[in-house]
Amino acid sequence: FFKMAPMSVVRCSTKDLAGDVAARFGASLICEAIRVNGRANVILATGASQFEMLRTLVTCSEVDWSKVTCIHLDEYVGIGIEHPASFRKYLRERFVEKLAVPPAVFHYVDGAGDAQAECARLGGVLADITIDVAFVGVGENGHLAFNDPPCNMEVQDAFIVVDLDQKCREQQLGEGWFPTLADVPTKAISMSMSQILKSKAIVCTVPDERKAAAVKSTIECAKPTVDVPASFMQNHPATTMFLDDNSASLLSK
Repeated sequence: FFKMAPMSVVRCSTKDLAGDVAARFGASLICEAIRVNGRANVILATGASQFEMLRTLVTCSEVDWSKVTCIHLDEYVGIGIEHPASFRKYLRERFVEKLAVPPAVFHYVDGAGDAQAECARLGGVLADITIDVAFVGVGENGHLAFNDPPCNMEVQDAFIVVDLDQKCREQQLGEGWFPTLADVPTKAISMSMSQILKSKAIVCTVPDERKAAAVKSTIECAKPTVDVPASFMQNHPATTMFLDDNSASLLSK
């Protein structure tokens, strides 16, 4: 553990341990929000970086999920929920269906229809709530959600339609979600940077050597930059990053 004020970094020996520790830490934050407010609002991310974290999170029986509203972070434009790469399918199968008690509400991002209308709908959902815990990852290109570099820090809409850059699309292909690069969508619906950073706490889980350069840039760049969107977590008052030895391998400390 070390502090890069105000961001905290927890380094674990393996991705399994990093995911386990991140999930238990996040569960404690959810329980505290329920204790204080009677309910909690949580953002959930997807992708390979969240496998181990979600595997533990669904077993955290201390969380009363019936008092938790979940909001989905991002989704591709133009694919249905049964597509193998659908993040709605991912969260349904890896999270919702594995809970002993379903969440109070789960607001999925539906990218199959009118993307701008879906952004407006989700913006309405978030207009009246505060996010207690955001579970996120960092992309190989340093993106946060699908806010690829250079990210837009000015937009205040909660959800936006974004273009996916080449490196982001190559990552999706490399993780095995699509058979060819041509099959990877070029647009997505993403929670905006401004909305993510409004979260009371951010639990960021980033394992694997392929993320090492992005982790180094996120933590060690002199100041946040739109060229490394995740670097803006440096200024967030309650961000904790959970790394394994591989993703932390390029850090100077």
